[in-house]
Amino acid sequence: MDVSNNRPSLTRTMAVKKESSKKMSVERIYQKKTQLEHILLRPDTYIGSVEPVTQQMWVFDEEIGMNLREITFVPGLYKIFDEILVNAADNKQRDKNMSTIKITIDPESNTIAVWNNGKGIPVVEHKDEKMFVPALIFGHLLTSSNYNDNEKKVTGGRNGYGAKLCNIFSTKFTVETACKEYKLSFKQTWQDNMGKTSEAKIKKFDGEDYTCVTFQPDLAKFKMEKLDKDIVALLTRRAYDVAGSCRGVKVMLNGKKLPVNGFRSYVDLYVKDKLDETGVALKVVNEMVNERWEVCLTMSEKGFQQISFVNSIATTKGGRHVDYVVDQIVAKLIEVVKKKNKAGVSVKPFQVKNHVSVFVNALIENPTFDSQTKENMTLQTKSFGSKCTLSEKFIKAATNCGIVESILNWVKFKAQTQLNKKCSSVKHSKIKGIPKLDDANDAGGKHSSECTLILTEGDSAKSLAVSGLGVIGRDRYGVFPLRGKMLNVREATHKQIMENAEINNIIKIVGLQYKKSYDDPESLKSLRYGKIMIMTDQDQDGSHIKGLLINFFHHNWPSLLKHTFLEEFITPIVKASKNKQEVSFYSIPEFDEWKKHTENYKTWHIKYYKGLGTSTSKEAKEYFADMERHRIMFKYNGTEDDAAITLAFSKKKTDDRKEWLTNFMEDRRQRRMHGLPEQFLYGTSTRHLSYNDFINKELILFSNSDNERSIPSLVDGLKPGQRKVLFTCMKRNDKREVKVAQLAGSVAEMSAYHHGEVSLMMTIVNLAQNFVGSNNINILQPLGQFGTRINGGKDAASPRYIFTMLSPLAKLLFPAVDSSLLKFLYDDNQKVEPEWYIPIIPMVLVNGAEGIGTGWACKISNYDPREIVNNINRMLNHQDPLPMLPRYKNFKGAIHELGQNQYLVSGEVSVLDKNTVEITELPVRTWTQAYKESVLEPMLQGTDKTPPLISDYKEYHTDTTVKFVVRMTEEKLAQAEAAGLHKVFKLQSSLTCNSMVLFDHMGCLKRYESVQDILKEFFELRLHYYKLRKDWLVGSLGAEAAKLSNQARFVLEKIDGKISIENKSKRDLIRMLVQRGYESDPVAAWNKAQEKSLEDEDEDGDGNDSDSSVDSGSSSGPNFNYILNMPLWCLTKEKVEELLKQRDLKRAELNELQRKKSDDLWREDLAVFIEELDLVKGKVGKPKVKKMHLEETLPSPFGRRIEPQVTLAMKADASKKLTKKKKVKIQCTLACDYCIQLSLPETDPERMAMLSRAAESVGLEWNIPPCPEPSRLDDWFLGVARAGSQGPTPVPFFPEVHDEIAGSWTAPFTARNRPSGSSSLTTLDGDSARGYTGVPQVERSVAMQLCPNAATTWRGKPLLPSRACRHSSALIDTAYTACGEAASALHASALLQVHQAKALRDLHEGGPPFPPSGNEGYIRNRDVTCTTENTVI
Repeated sequence: MDVSNNRPSLTRTMAVKKESSKKMSVERIYQKKTQLEHILLRPDTYIGSVEPVTQQMWVFDEEIGMNLREITFVPGLYKIFDEILVNAADNKQRDKNMSTIKITIDPESNTIAVWNNGKGIPVVEHKDEKMFVPALIFGHLLTSSNYNDNEKKVTGGRNGYGAKLCNIFSTKFTVETACKEYKLSFKQTWQDNMGKTSEAKIKKFDGEDYTCVTFQPDLAKFKMEKLDKDIVALLTRRAYDVAGSCRGVKVMLNGKKLPVNGFRSYVDLYVKDKLDETGVALKVVNEMVNERWEVCLTMSEKGFQQISFVNSIATTKGGRHVDYVVDQIVAKLIEVVKKKNKAGVSVKPFQVKNHVSVFVNALIENPTFDSQTKENMTLQTKSFGSKCTLSEKFIKAATNCGIVESILNWVKFKAQTQLNKKCSSVKHSKIKGIPKLDDANDAGGKHSSECTLILTEGDSAKSLAVSGLGVIGRDRYGVFPLRGKMLNVREATHKQIMENAEINNIIKIVGLQYKKSYDDPESLKSLRYGKIMIMTDQDQDGSHIKGLLINFFHHNWPSLLKHTFLEEFITPIVKASKNKQEVSFYSIPEFDEWKKHTENYKTWHIKYYKGLGTSTSKEAKEYFADMERHRIMFKYNGTEDDAAITLAFSKKKTDDRKEWLTNFMEDRRQRRMHGLPEQFLYGTSTRHLSYNDFINKELILFSNSDNERSIPSLVDGLKPGQRKVLFTCMKRNDKREVKVAQLAGSVAEMSAYHHGEVSLMMTIVNLAQNFVGSNNINILQPLGQFGTRINGGKDAASPRYIFTMLSPLAKLLFPAVDSSLLKFLYDDNQKVEPEWYIPIIPMVLVNGAEGIGTGWACKISNYDPREIVNNINRMLNHQDPLPMLPRYKNFKGAIHELGQNQYLVSGEVSVLDKNTVEITELPVRTWTQAYKESVLEPMLQGTDKTPPLISDYKEYHTDTTVKFVVRMTEEKLAQAEAAGLHKVFKLQSSLTCNSMVLFDHMGCLKRYESVQDILKEFFELRLHYYKLRKDWLVGSLGAEAAKLSNQARFVLEKIDGKISIENKSKRDLIRMLVQRGYESDPVAAWNKAQEKSLEDEDEDGDGNDSDSSVDSGSSSGPNFNYILNMPLWCLTKEKVEELLKQRDLKRAELNELQRKKSDDLWREDLAVFIEELDLVKGKVGKPKVKKMHLEETLPSPFGRRIEPQVTLAMKADASKKLTKKKKVKIQCTLACDYCIQLSLPETDPERMAMLSRAAESVGLEWNIPPCPEPSRLDDWFLGVARAGSQGPTPVPFFPEVHDEIAGSWTAPFTARNRPSGSSSLTTLDGDSARGYTGVPQVERSVAMQLCPNAATTWRGKPLLPSRACRHSSALIDTAYTACGEAASALHASALLQVHQAKALRDLHEGGPPFPPSGNEGYIRNRDVTCTTENTVI
């Protein structure tokens, strides 16, 4: 029941039956107690437990300081002390001039006193209660000055118990106070638990205000005999708490001032001498948010910890004020952790919180608590009366104070624990639950180390392996098929690894344990298999699977690679057979070499094996019977193998992979140019292979083919799959439409397409699409539903239902006459598509390009074919091409240039009235359906954080046009227009093309800086091929003209009777024709000459023609069949006239061609193409068709168009992004032209003269090296070469600098090759003689990092080797060079700085205002900066 104002309360006591079963009286059962009696009877309701408890608490020990330890204390005693202490602290809020709190704790006399010099209690009689105010508030329950809840106070007292509870639980309680306002002092004492009250002593007073409360706790009620060490340490900590939380108040304890100056100083008591996981002192992040909030943060190693105060009350259990602060910190930390832990386990807020120690000091208005002990603050955040918004500076510091690193370490530990728990395995003789595993019979037994697990590429390869095991047995060999390509574990997320069934199956089958070291050969006995054999197809994808498996073991168990744990099983890729002879080849280059050295190789039967499935069961048994030949062991060669594997699969090695592939392509081009054979790995004597060789000679072929499949060619703008489709369509030359699915089958058949049919059919569909954002010129016709801009082409119908055929424009873009000039490829001995087509305009610019390969990516926008044609005509007229902006067919919006290769694409929007907006175009590749769902729907529905922006919208668009009519309030429309309608409705998107990477005509990847670069390179190549076309046409027409001329002459001579052919043998006729000067068939002879020039390319295509017969007449002697096979009716008058006419026409055609230039041929093609383009588009040549669109689908003619805004801020932002992406070399901190490392020649006379004066002013001997005599050739082609051929000019030797350098090293330099000396400022005069071509002694730990392989041999000799050994990292040579050049740069820097200092001193003392040379000051400052940077670098 409720109690108030000292009214007695009723309490019901439970009746206990006595043994005599006598009933208790009603008076004994129901009793009435006073408020004071109730408090003494039930103290735990008011002050907490009065029983001793033992728990961990922060205390202050004199010897240690702030200490978290286990203590035994009585919470009630702690609470009554705290009430008096908080009252004293509260006085600071009432009186800002209060400056001191004095606390006395005397265990001997069991006396505690708390004194403060704040405003005293009014010493005046209370008119209602008829007693002095101090007596009222200390001697009567439920009296307080905090009952006015309308008043916002930031004090600790609230309920009116506080100090009275201390009085009740004390044997003696004395209050002294002085009030300057009333000029009186007051003193009164209560005894026997507030049972006795002495008379109050009122005196006149003329001093400063103060209040002092002295009490002797009733130890008996707390079951204590004295104030022991634990309770004194706890109360002492509270004194320190007040010193830290009560700003502007000094606290004295037992007469000594506590060494705490504010909250930050207080926090140091907890973190003093504490170290983090790495042994570094804990960092504390502190922020005074405002007058009411101060927060400190540091790392915790013992779970979440908080020390918090609300109005100086120690909230030991925290509360909502702590949650309010911690939630902000945790949210920001999680963002950072997620960025740095993309591949790790997911991190939840409570897990982040466990790494945080937070200190909060808050002043909160009218706080509420869950009990009178006030350990947990429960007030709602909205009622705090203030906000604590942590600054960006605090958050940034929080992410750098060690907490994030601690979380990441914990994440790694947890990930490792999970992997060990779920993914690791142990050795079992039999394992169950792994489908498709054919386990070796001895696996997991005593012979497990002799067992081999064969990992195959798919089920068909498993069948081949099982067939082969019939020869060698199943006891020591197990087989497990892989499902496609393995995960790249080096870049996979923790979740991906945990959920990858294939990885877990392999670990379980082999018996691996995560992160276990298998260095010791004995440790291999813990595995179920002693070896892994990889059995994949002999193509690039098979090589990739091998590489991924190698990467899997190298990343998790690198020690296994040192034990020849991995092997591969190779099968032939080509077999040549003749009679009973059979030769197998394991690489194409090896097969090519065999063909060159084998006569009549065409008589052999050639069979290509593209996959393991091509081999029969009989051949499988042959392979396994000759295991010696087909088993290739991987041999570990040290760090070079580690570096190679990391290069191929690490995400951090992207730039290195680019260089790797570039070098490969350049090497391949050089080999082709010089007729050198391709490199191959698997020769007849190959038995083992290093990982380095595998990566650099086999896996690189996959990486290159991945790029070839993903990145188009500059020449025709096509990828191989697209080129195969075009080749098939041209070969079929369909006059009627064909189903897409049917065409896909033809492509696979005619062009040897080896990948999935689904991707091939999608390639065909993409080539035919013509909606906005797809192709500017579609080379296939879309006869059916090939997709629309509504869903970006994803709404295309099934390939079974749609038709296509070659576009008429395609035949003009890729003229058939150029086919004879192309280099066709061969696949499985089948002639397929050319290396590239040669269109009349660069199709890569017309339709754009996108693709992501290995290390490279490509993105190029679409451009207007008419602009391209116009620029080609300009270039044919020897004019520069005009700049071009991206253009997309039928796009009605605008494209503006922001910067180099950066554009802003804007849709169309107009305002119809004060409530209506009309959107009639979207940015390129923003699809209608996606725009509606992601932009307009959220604007209509609103979210939790943002209210709805629009009230309604209607759709009037078609499959080709866009029209949204949006309704919104007048106010919101005005606000949206002020902010920019394009921005509000997301009608602008950026288009960036900084990765214009294409294969050039030599098959090498090349990055282009601009569209003009692409256009110019295409122009030069295409012009060259027009010259080749003309030469070919001249030859072809000449041969045809000669043939017709010979035929006409023969007919005329026969009619005239000059030739008689009757009753003569063929031999006589041929002899007669030769004698009369007739040519052997000119067309056949010309064709034969063309074939001979391409003999090397055509050899591969004739490999299987062993059964074909050769016409003897056409292979030996002159061929006059073209004359002698003419029909008899050719002698008629009509035929003679027709033949003569054909001859004259062909001669005229030849003469006309010879008069033309190759430029003219190109112009004619372009003119025909433009004419056909206009016809296709419907501009000319077609009658007007009645419009079938409703008027409502068209843009409103009355709308006010909103012009897209391109601001300077947008251009600046684009420029900033471009600058960030560019990898700029380190330059001087001054202006660009100050940097002389590359821009100035090394023998710059002005600099040399300045260095000479500097050496003279310092007193150094140095002569300027002589400059070479100028030559008349310099002006033509030797100028640059001569400047670079001299090498760096050494700077003067500075002895004092050398002494300083030598003194910092404990050993002399070791001899080595001289450094590169990239600049004269880093090359020293006499460096070799003085030991500057070596490196100093280093610590063993550093040496081991630089050269791990040699570390075991350096015991007692912690020196780097004298030169980089074969197995050393490339970092060693960099370290050599850096040391030598940095030491040399110190000489130059010191010399220049001394010279500069002398010049400045002379200037100060009245010397000449300018240096002797006008540019010397500038050069000197510049060189000082450069040499300083060289020293640092």
